[in-house]
Amino acid sequence: MKNDRSMVGAGLASRRMRRQAPKRAPMNRKEAPPIMTESVPPRRSTCERCRRPQSACICHWISPVSSIAEVLILQHPLETSQAKGSARLLHLCLPGCRLAVGEAFEEAELANLLHEPWSREDNDRDSGDMVRHPVLLYPETPGQMAAPDPGANGSEVAAPAGPRQARRLRLVVLDATWRKSRKMLYLNPALQALPRLALQDPPLSRYHVRKAHLPHQLSTFEATCQALIQLEHDAGKYQPLQQAFDGFVSQQLNYRPAS
Repeated sequence: MKNDRSMVGAGLASRRMRRQAPKRAPMNRKEAPPIMTESVPPRRSTCERCRRPQSACICHWISPVSSIAEVLILQHPLETSQAKGSARLLHLCLPGCRLAVGEAFEEAELANLLHEPWSREDNDRDSGDMVRHPVLLYPETPGQMAAPDPGANGSEVAAPAGPRQARRLRLVVLDATWRKSRKMLYLNPALQALPRLALQDPPLSRYHVRKAHLPHQLSTFEATCQALIQLEHDAGKYQPLQQAFDGFVSQQLNYRPAS
């Protein structure tokens, strides 16, 4: 009996120890990996005027010149983030210039951009007798109308002669690669129907930051300046713009890594 009691006591003690022992975590439970967080670099501050990073701001190249002919820039969406693009600087250099972004424009929107006054002041000043004639800056193709001379006789010539006629024009410029510009024409019949102004004896391009397929192909900035000179017959007036463009190109070249 004595041995039985000792065995019973040992059994009770063993059960008490098992009850008091801390529970172990299951061996097959996998611990969740720690969550890794990446630090997000701060966004670069952007110039509100030229919409470029402050370190690449081009506002110091802005040289305002008031063109007699109005200028409408239709910019392809892919050009808006192109750091080497020249359309933004052109827009800032020409007071009253309008810049619209798109590839396929709504018919009513495009009609307003091409024909309607851009401000109430323009409408009051014109008093209805200064109808704007949109002219597309683009190489002529067989069967395409030349730019009209909005003179009193209503005749059509390759380009208006002098400031009086140029004041009636709205120069439409496509800011896009040649391939994308052709697509913009295809998607917008109203642009196809416009009379065209082709550059006469364009100079060699000084746009050394983007490759051109042919020597006579100019940047949007250069082509527009040449068209305005051709329309207004005043090369000296646009010399400050050409100097501003040279400075802009020089700045872009400085960003290239040294070879």
